[in-house]
Amino acid sequence: MVLSAVAAASFAAIPVLAAAEPVHLGVSIPAATHSFMGGINYWANQAKKDLEKEHKDLKITIKTAANAPEQANQLQDLSTVSKINALVIFPFESAALTKPVAQVKAKGTYVTVVDRGLTDTSAQDAYVAGDNTAFGKIPAEYIAKKLGGKGNVVALRGIPTTLDNERMDAFNSVLKNYPDIKLLDAKYANWNRDDAFKVTQDYLTRFKDIDAIWAADDDMAVGVLKAIEQAKRNDIKVIFGGAGAKGMVKTIIDGKDKRIDADVSYSPKFIYDAIKLTAEARLKGEKLPATTIIPSVLITKENAKDFYHPDSPF
Repeated sequence: MVLSAVAAASFAAIPVLAAAEPVHLGVSIPAATHSFMGGINYWANQAKKDLEKEHKDLKITIKTAANAPEQANQLQDLSTVSKINALVIFPFESAALTKPVAQVKAKGTYVTVVDRGLTDTSAQDAYVAGDNTAFGKIPAEYIAKKLGGKGNVVALRGIPTTLDNERMDAFNSVLKNYPDIKLLDAKYANWNRDDAFKVTQDYLTRFKDIDAIWAADDDMAVGVLKAIEQAKRNDIKVIFGGAGAKGMVKTIIDGKDKRIDADVSYSPKFIYDAIKLTAEARLKGEKLPATTIIPSVLITKENAKDFYHPDSPF
């Protein structure tokens, strides 16, 4: 009896491992102001639906913002009113959201930043993004191969960001290996169809011989196609967009436009991946690696069906 009492006392002194703490995950994303962000919103809500069904100790609250100040205010609400203990944020702007995110993290909230990095990485626990180097490298390699290492190319960039710089630097690094390919110009078109239409009009006016156009976003590629059609130009052999929009992927599957037979993946589905990775790690009381890069790969007719999501806005 004495031994039993001692044993009981000993076991009582050992803390019982409690079940993982319930996770209330806040998701802060830009509003669906264009098709890629429409995709971000779609996949965020799909993650909420799937993960809350799978995990009874998980609650996900999604907030969408039309601008950086609104997103900053929503972060405060998520922290003080909703009392989240984990956050996945796709910042509207990097600099403007760094301090508001840092304030949320200071309250003990686990923070995963997606795609657009903050200006101070100490404000985050983890970073999840697509592979922007591959996003620039893959189109350059494909265009060079299609042109047989010789020709004139123009490029349409996104907005002036580190993300866009990574893509353009990678594109240029490949073209350096092809001295007979000339990059005639590379202008910002802001990941916007109308801006891409105007930039392409300028290119078509200034350059009488263009073999390939890299529109570093499938939305911009739509504007490029419209400008080419209006100008009745038939010299352009290759149009390469980016991110795997469903319309572009369907074009590749159907093979209806010989100028468009490849793309590079950078799906808004990475918000789903970021939410899932963060939620499941926190449910286990674990942390994510400091950086997780979602691979960007070449999309061709052979694998296009794997990247075709007809229910997504993007």
